[in-house]
Amino acid sequence: MRFQRTILQQIQRLDPEKDDQRILFLSWYHDFPWDSRKALEFALFRTYAVPSISGLLDTTGEFIQRTQRRYDDTELLIAEFVENGYHSERGRRAIRRMNQLHHRFHIPNEDYLYVLSTFVLEPRRWIDRFGWRPYSEHERLATWFFWRNVGRMMNIRDIPSSYEAFERFNVEYERTHFRYSETNRRIGEATRELFLSLYLPRPLRRLGRPAIHAMMDDPLREAFGFPRPPDALQRSVQGLLRARGLVIRAFPERRHPKLVTRLHHKSYPDGYDIEQLGPPGTQRERVNSGQSHGG
Repeated sequence: MRFQRTILQQIQRLDPEKDDQRILFLSWYHDFPWDSRKALEFALFRTYAVPSISGLLDTTGEFIQRTQRRYDDTELLIAEFVENGYHSERGRRAIRRMNQLHHRFHIPNEDYLYVLSTFVLEPRRWIDRFGWRPYSEHERLATWFFWRNVGRMMNIRDIPSSYEAFERFNVEYERTHFRYSETNRRIGEATRELFLSLYLPRPLRRLGRPAIHAMMDDPLREAFGFPRPPDALQRSVQGLLRARGLVIRAFPERRHPKLVTRLHHKSYPDGYDIEQLGPPGTQRERVNSGQSHGG
């Protein structure tokens, strides 16, 4: 039985630049809610293979000691401006909070650019490999325009002028910056164990580790110091993900969006305030958060 597919039709009628947020909303929360979430998880995971980024996370101690909470913070902040738009009241508050958290540290602009590039590129890469349909040209361009605009609101400089130029930057950055470090390994292991905790009880997680490794390319695995799994396991894991996409293709279209902000988050069982996401700051930051919610 063939089901009518209207979401992609809606996307194709929109303008990728003017309607960037609406296209992402339809794509990520109707057609690809699971895939987009996994793509963003692995986008962040890739950034931890860069010693300057993992080193900062390791220095604060927050990511090792409170991995689940820091993961929930990041996911919810991003979801606020993807779901509501970066010009919405909640979206501007979320971007303001992200800026406040990042400005506590000296972070090179190049590292900001790389993290931003993973959000532009990884959704398309993941969905083209494992989604029930390919990422459309409208979705690809909308993703670029959306994150370019978010980057500007975060005061990130020298954002490449096109999707293709950003992809070239991403590939070259990984080629020159992916290398093993102990901080990569510690942050990578903490993140891997968090992923496994979502699906497996603690006694079985060691059996799941090779499956996580099987989803990584060689430069990423080597930067974390993770062992290379057998080729057969890599083919099996990736084959199962592609098979999932084929099964989803046979399902009827999702009628209601699956919003990340409505999902259960272990760190915030009773809900959350945007200004309280992230590690607690100075007294001055807390006062400013309470006084102003602008972007």
